[in-house]
Amino acid sequence: MAWEEYVGNPHVHTPYSDGTLYHADVARAALAAGLDFVIVTDHNVWVRDVEGIYSEPGGRRLILLVGEEVHDVRRRPQANHLLVYGAEAEVAQYAPHPQRLIDAVRTAGGFCFLAHPFEKAAPRVGEPAIPWVDWEVSGFTGLEIWNTMSEFKSLVRYWFNALRYARDPEAGIRGPFPPLLALWDKLLAEGRRVAAIGGADAHGRTYHWGPFQRVLFPYEYLFRMVNTHILTPRPLTGDFAHDRALIYEALRRGHAWVGYDRIHPTAGFRFSGQAWRAEAIMGDELPLGTGATLQVRTPLMADIRLVCNGYVVKREERATHLTYITSEPGAYRAEVYLPFRGRKRGWIFSNPIYLV
Repeated sequence: MAWEEYVGNPHVHTPYSDGTLYHADVARAALAAGLDFVIVTDHNVWVRDVEGIYSEPGGRRLILLVGEEVHDVRRRPQANHLLVYGAEAEVAQYAPHPQRLIDAVRTAGGFCFLAHPFEKAAPRVGEPAIPWVDWEVSGFTGLEIWNTMSEFKSLVRYWFNALRYARDPEAGIRGPFPPLLALWDKLLAEGRRVAAIGGADAHGRTYHWGPFQRVLFPYEYLFRMVNTHILTPRPLTGDFAHDRALIYEALRRGHAWVGYDRIHPTAGFRFSGQAWRAEAIMGDELPLGTGATLQVRTPLMADIRLVCNGYVVKREERATHLTYITSEPGAYRAEVYLPFRGRKRGWIFSNPIYLV
């Protein structure tokens, strides 16, 4: 099957909660950055009548969808933020009870990802950690494995670093937190199906350091950083209901990868599997039979790693292809690293292929 590729950002805020651009301006910024879709996820508010198809002169289209980032505002310290997509009812009233919240999302026809599940606090600049802490829950679709603003927060724990990275944020962005990747692998090794996304967590805030102030990470800039690329079985057509369904199905099924597009576009990446009379892409199950072949293809020479249940089972340096033949079941995912400004950076993190 020929798959269609699209790129978007599934974690964005507007002034309906704590962002600075309204939906039409968010869409314009996303179009300028070359995105195909964006999902607004304001805190504890389901904003209606703003979804739609936006276009620019020349015919490029973007679909703007509305989800929600739900959490218990009374909880101290803050934790357990949930990204909700596709629900046909407000679910914020269930925020104090994470399992009831996840169940309510599914009852309302939606699906959900744990937002920034691992974080580091930056107390010197007034930024607390907001991790996920209730790990006994079940029924969530996946994890937000890479959140640009969470990683930036981890870099500014001291004033010196805050000033340095405020001027040059790309110097510090390196990839998903290793403990979060380890947690993801642990869940996968337990046999759970856990998809991954990456997002901006865009707010467009102005930060103040003494006499200095700056809008860090404008929306358009963030939309060129960490994004989620999806594969769909049919093209987006400009019909809102059709395109919405395709995008949500790709995210729900894990037909996606997380890409750091700022250092080099990740478009064209592929991770696939072949077995006897069967094929799979990211997010799919593949019956092993007598064995399976997994293949990774990257758009640029890079360090490619194939990971199964937390272990690197094959690695290729300065390569654009990796092939691995196996008869061992497990959740296999690809990581790709690229040199940038003298340091190896995380570039691409695929969803798993499940060999069963």
